[in-house]
Amino acid sequence: MANDLKSGQVQSLSRAFGLLQAVAASSTGLPLGELAARAELAPSTAHRLLNSMRALGFVDLDESSGLWSVGLEAFTVGNAYLNRRDFIAEARPVLKALVQDTGETANLAVLHTGRHVFVAQVECQQVMRMVAQLGKPGPVHASGVGKALLSAQSDEDVGAVIERYGLPRLTENTLTAAEQFRAELKRVRTNGFAVDDEEQLLGMRCVAANVYDEHGAAVAAVSISGPSVRLESARIDDLSHIVRDAAGNITRKIGGQLAR
Repeated sequence: MANDLKSGQVQSLSRAFGLLQAVAASSTGLPLGELAARAELAPSTAHRLLNSMRALGFVDLDESSGLWSVGLEAFTVGNAYLNRRDFIAEARPVLKALVQDTGETANLAVLHTGRHVFVAQVECQQVMRMVAQLGKPGPVHASGVGKALLSAQSDEDVGAVIERYGLPRLTENTLTAAEQFRAELKRVRTNGFAVDDEEQLLGMRCVAANVYDEHGAAVAAVSISGPSVRLESARIDDLSHIVRDAAGNITRKIGGQLAR
């Protein structure tokens, strides 16, 4: 009986977190029916769980529109993660300087369960610019920050990521063959920076480099991103030096050491 009760509690928690993730994925809020469908739950079950989370402040309901959105308590919990990671606070002034030096949007991302997640961004003032949704996971094989971070992992870890997520084609430039992708990671290790050459989205490029902790482990990646008409191929070499310098600056600020 006790084991059945425990199993039911775990299942309810899993369903609640699934609903919270579905709510967080929308910037404008979602109705009950769509949330239930995304979480693969019966509407009655979804409604019960949402009301429980609403009572705790993790979700809000707009009574007039019937749309559910993320609550203040969810922000508070998420912000606690940011406060715990000192490198995020140390990176912000460097990201601002990176925008000034390059004229493009600067980003900071971490690796989480084989996906890259942006945790900070400073937007440039250009009309055409890249805007990332903080906290949303993205494909490591088709992004500059993803390739940079994965290049610092072991061959076994790289293989596990490929096996779990595959290498789906997102554009005509996406690297979809495992051997080709591993060769790309080797180039990233050698050069000290990674490039997303319109591999995730046509017309957008990204240049990224890793930030390292005191043990020489990559804890984050810094990048600049923007339209390929501005981030021309001829500029990549010069931009890579600027991005690497920014990543090295953050590494030093957190007492880290560059990987050998």
